[in-house]
Amino acid sequence: MSVTKSSFGKTKDGKEISLYTIDNGTIKATITDFGANVVNLFVPNDKGEVKDIVHGFDDGAEYEENPCFFGACIGRSANRIADAKFSIDGTEYPLKVNDNANNLHSDADNGFHKKFWDVKVDDAGNRLELSYHSPDMENGFPGNMDIKVSYSLTKENGLKIEYEAKSDKKTLFNPTNHSYFNLAGNDASSKEVYETLLQLNASNYTPVIDSAAIPTGEIASVKGTPFDFTTAKKIGEEIDADNEQLGFGGGYDHNFVIDGYDGTVKEAAKACYDGRVMTVLTDLPGIQFYAGNMISPLKGKKGVTYGKRTAFCLETQFYPNSINQEGFAKPVIEADKPYKTTTIYQFG
Repeated sequence: MSVTKSSFGKTKDGKEISLYTIDNGTIKATITDFGANVVNLFVPNDKGEVKDIVHGFDDGAEYEENPCFFGACIGRSANRIADAKFSIDGTEYPLKVNDNANNLHSDADNGFHKKFWDVKVDDAGNRLELSYHSPDMENGFPGNMDIKVSYSLTKENGLKIEYEAKSDKKTLFNPTNHSYFNLAGNDASSKEVYETLLQLNASNYTPVIDSAAIPTGEIASVKGTPFDFTTAKKIGEEIDADNEQLGFGGGYDHNFVIDGYDGTVKEAAKACYDGRVMTVLTDLPGIQFYAGNMISPLKGKKGVTYGKRTAFCLETQFYPNSINQEGFAKPVIEADKPYKTTTIYQFG
């Protein structure tokens, strides 16, 4: 296992951006200190053919825009918050209105994925630790918060992402990683996404009210619907079915309720294509399956143009708008109490 550092260009105002490569001899991941974003993930298939399977850019400066959140470390809160506001203990906190009347991913221009992080490699030399101090009321969230996001590669060939935080005020914290995967390679097409087998360990999902994608509050069974991935099926099999919920999202863009959630790390999803199997494990209650329906044409790595459904996301998190929805587990951490959550994208 090794971690190496290289130059990754400069921001528009001339700040140096660095790229860190973690390599365990089988898989290799690269992370940038600008945004703590995942840039590359090189994974072999069962024939030993290695492909970079995540969307992204070749130059760090391009992550200053990144309108689709490729590889992004999202925080303080992922997904949507209704009416761009929430309350804790009777105090209301307004957020940026940036997605219809709602808040999406905290702040597209000023979130975690647009900040410089301090970087440390652990004493063993195999774990990349990125730290950031988020001041009280940054992007509308209460509490001075110290955050650490750690990336490492496991012996089982997993990309392990650990989020740690401590705040001096009771606050909302619901981070995620927003990597876009195509198991045939980041230069492959939507055809390969459609043919990818996906299984979700989720007997229920959270339907949304309309195209603004705020959950109704219902925990609905997937049985008999296009949302039933309890047995593996191709992503494209029912993605364009005549279904109101699919119509709202232009395809899959919904939160799934992970079976047996108890705060321990469990298998949440498994995807398979081109001799690569990716298993997602997490200690969080939900996983947002987004089929890349709204990827606007963007030029990515090596000049490849990414477009609609050329990759998919499996974002582990608390349910969308859970802070405001009665009956949903709350992503609230107490003042001065350390918090930690773990997600692993494992390849085998």
